[in-house]
Amino acid sequence: GAPRQFGRPAPPPQTGWERLSELWRRDERQRYPEETINIVKSAFTGGLIGWLYGGLPAFYQGRKAFIEGSQGELFQNRADAVQSAHRAGLRSFIRYGWRWSWRVATFVTIFNTVCTGLAVYRNKTTIGNFASAGAFTGALFRMHLGLQGLAGGFVFGTAFGIPAGGLLMLMQKLAGETLQEKRNRERRELYEQKLAEWQSRLSVTEVLGQMESNAQEGVETEGAGES
Repeated sequence: GAPRQFGRPAPPPQTGWERLSELWRRDERQRYPEETINIVKSAFTGGLIGWLYGGLPAFYQGRKAFIEGSQGELFQNRADAVQSAHRAGLRSFIRYGWRWSWRVATFVTIFNTVCTGLAVYRNKTTIGNFASAGAFTGALFRMHLGLQGLAGGFVFGTAFGIPAGGLLMLMQKLAGETLQEKRNRERRELYEQKLAEWQSRLSVTEVLGQMESNAQEGVETEGAGES
């Protein structure tokens, strides 16, 4: 059969499942799609924000509690007392910061994964994607509290998803195109480039084949004349 590289390039994915499967595959340059990279970046950012949100108040509270509880203790000097208070605050920062960090990072990751999956599958970005992702994530986080917690998480997630989605869509509109529109444009441009390269190689192959055929006919003609 013909070599694989000379085959006609595959068109961009047409169905939702094809687009979803492409979301987790690397391209020719061994890079993941921008949507997947954004999910990872948002998880890291959410974890960092959660750590600061939970850790900074805990640091000051732990430091304050240590100072109030160690009034009768003796320290070698003022620097020793300050260092001890800072160590107490740092322990609180790490302990409570981590508790908030992994929760916020998990919430953001699930929210963005569901929202991105819906946008990729439906091939469009809408407020409904964000609202659905928020409702699903909120309900998932509160389902261990029973039906009432499930309903509360559903409402909270929806209330979170709608304004967050509206803000993101506004930012994308100001940039000139949504992430999904950009992705579709890049897919189309890449396919057109590959198609043009394939047609160019095909033309060269046909010309070389014709030249080889003409040369073979010339050799056969000369052989017939000599005989």
